Amino acid sequence: MPSPGPSSSSSGGTGVQAVINKVEPGIVIISSTIQYQSEAGAGTGMVISSDGLVLTNNHVIEDSTKLTATVVATGKTYQAKVLGYDTTGDVALIQLQDASGLTTVPLGNSSSIKASDPVVALGNAEGQGTILPAAGTITGVNQTITAADQGGTITTETLHGMLETNADIVAGDSGGPLSNSAGQVIGMDTAGQSVSFGQSASPTGFAIPIDTALAVASQIAAGHASSTISIGYPPFIGIYVAQGTSSNPQTQAQQQEASSGNQFGGFGGYVPSCYTSDADLQVPSEIAPVNSGTLVDGVICGSPAAAAGITGGTVITAVNGQTVGAPTQLQSILAKLRPGNTAAITWVNLNGQKTTSTLHLVAGPPL
Repeated sequence: MPSPGPSSSSSGGTGVQAVINKVEPGIVIISSTIQYQSEAGAGTGMVISSDGLVLTNNHVIEDSTKLTATVVATGKTYQAKVLGYDTTGDVALIQLQDASGLTTVPLGNSSSIKASDPVVALGNAEGQGTILPAAGTITGVNQTITAADQGGTITTETLHGMLETNADIVAGDSGGPLSNSAGQVIGMDTAGQSVSFGQSASPTGFAIPIDTALAVASQIAAGHASSTISIGYPPFIGIYVAQGTSSNPQTQAQQQEASSGNQFGGFGGYVPSCYTSDADLQVPSEIAPVNSGTLVDGVICGSPAAAAGITGGTVITAVNGQTVGAPTQLQSILAKLRPGNTAAITWVNLNGQKTTSTLHLVAGPPL
């Protein structure tokens, strides 16, 4: 197909359609099941190899227990697995199962992008199940933003080196292509509108430069983990814990109660023995009588923790003999293990009884 030329990709329909014709055959719509948060998610991905490697945002696959991807051009849906992800850079690489002969997106070079360059963002806008274009221009490069991802909980991430655009990037576009006027992908749509960046009233979207995203994807594909890149699925024992940094379980409960906006239902309510999602998760009404350790808010039904007898209100005090205090410390210890490993978990129950049990770690949803 002839290049539409640099001047044809303004907001005019002809230039935009030319970009769509080049890029859309390599786009997939990603659907995620977030079983433990009683939710479903929708996003976008870009095919970067004919056998089904797909580039997307980490927040698109985060917490997913099942992933599917539908190739827009053919309508064919594939099961997908997570190969790895970078939580700090918001990049993930997934593999479509039993895929072959797929069309890839045309990749460009993001190093020479400058303000005023025309662009077209493509994605599964608002999760409608169809690819919609948003034309605009680059309004800034090398930007740092704080983006909020509102799901079962609201999390924020600070991203650096971003491309800024006035193309109207919205929820569902995440992981989709930001293309130049020649129909080459120069960025990955990542955030829009809800970012904390000045007081601009016009549409403001942000994209990860494609060179940056592909560098992470290459490292994941090679199986090279790092301090920021995780390979495969994380180890999982099936517990809900707070996100705080206090090592005191009572303080953890109080902080959760104060910050959860009634998400957890308050102290004193009925606490089930296990949960199938966090929709009705409550701060435990009783807490094990220890001063240090990670408070377990609840356990997931059928998980290794549930099978071992851990319940909400118990406090984990050690893993493999290593003392555990704050939830962040527990998460850091477990992150060094892999699915299939075993871990000796020590906890104290509501009666003050201390137990150590060996749990087999299974593959959990990406963090």
